[in-house]
Amino acid sequence: MSNKSKGSKAERELLDLFIKDNFRCVRVAGSGVMENSDADLIAGKIGQKYAIEVKSTKKTSKYITKEQMSNFIVFSEIFGLTPVIAVRFNRIGWFFLNPNDLEDSGKNWVINMELIRIKGKRFAQFFDRESISESIDGDLMNVP
Repeated sequence: MSNKSKGSKAERELLDLFIKDNFRCVRVAGSGVMENSDADLIAGKIGQKYAIEVKSTKKTSKYITKEQMSNFIVFSEIFGLTPVIAVRFNRIGWFFLNPNDLEDSGKNWVINMELIRIKGKRFAQFFDRESISESIDGDLMNVP
């Protein structure tokens, strides 16, 4: 399987996770290939809107060029979206990071297992913050 098809598979897998959690989510056509397609997914619920850069690896580290990250941040700002880095490590699953949490390796930004252990969050930890408070408020409204 080529790197491109592995990346597309990871994007579709993550898209399904968002949809199952009642987000609206779309893959960005040409992401990583065409100029001005600087995010892989766009996902949102009321009050939550994200641009997501998706990475998948079987190694213990993943590198992202500074130019790619800069373009991703600009894209997110233009559309008023919160930028999120989603990385899937084989056998341990998905983790989510704020781009500010990435480590500088000189020419690239790096995501490694140590960084994930300290800063990485699972899907529900990262994206359900608002929905948790909404459900609590909703439950309180139904108390007699």
